[in-house]
Amino acid sequence: MNTQLLNRLERLTEVLRQDPDCLGLLALGSAADTSRMDAYSDLDFFVIVKDGTVQRFLNEDTWLTSCAPLAYRFRNTVDGHKALWEDGIYAEYAVFDISMLSRIPYTTGRWCFKRDGITLPDQPHKPLPDPRQSVDFAYNEALTNLLVGMMRYRRGERVAGARLIQVHAIDRILATLDDPSVPLSTSVDPFSLDRRIEFRHPEIVPLLEDFLVDLDKLPQATLALLTYLQARMSIPEAMVQRITDLCD
Repeated sequence: MNTQLLNRLERLTEVLRQDPDCLGLLALGSAADTSRMDAYSDLDFFVIVKDGTVQRFLNEDTWLTSCAPLAYRFRNTVDGHKALWEDGIYAEYAVFDISMLSRIPYTTGRWCFKRDGITLPDQPHKPLPDPRQSVDFAYNEALTNLLVGMMRYRRGERVAGARLIQVHAIDRILATLDDPSVPLSTSVDPFSLDRRIEFRHPEIVPLLEDFLVDLDKLPQATLALLTYLQARMSIPEAMVQRITDLCD
């Protein structure tokens, strides 16, 4: 438990509760499920405001500086910012009115406060994305990522090749680790499958150490990924040979 983050969230609640245009503060991520909050957590939250006041909360920072001095703030979306207070607490937040809240996907949150008489759901109306993929699709996508990635790597496009192999191909493999026939576990981040993968699937960690290497060892990583796929799918010999030749 990170008491510094919880104290900051409590202070934010106090400040926003005093603003009549603010209707609620919804904590998300580990700020909602505080059992996951540790020394390396940040604050994720939505500020829900009256119609016509969204831009005021986005443009002003006094409700943030009333908690502690800000060191950095960056508007990364039309709806929100990323911010760092001088004491090292980092936050990502968005500001919505009630009608906007019903149109966006988000994980189940925890209301730090909401105005009496205002109906605000802690679960989204819009379904969350399901990041899982069928084994057939994911493995074939990963296989072609290996082929094209090594072709680009040999051409001299080392960064583009590495991203296809060490990002896209690995993402496809991660998308097959959770059973698609059962509801998504609350430990799965539907927006980023690699989150907490070491805790959810420790069996993949030793393999990731072979898959994730520096640029000069990308051919070895590609062969390790190819071996992983060969153990799980039937791959035409011509495809195996072409990838292997590129790695030679």
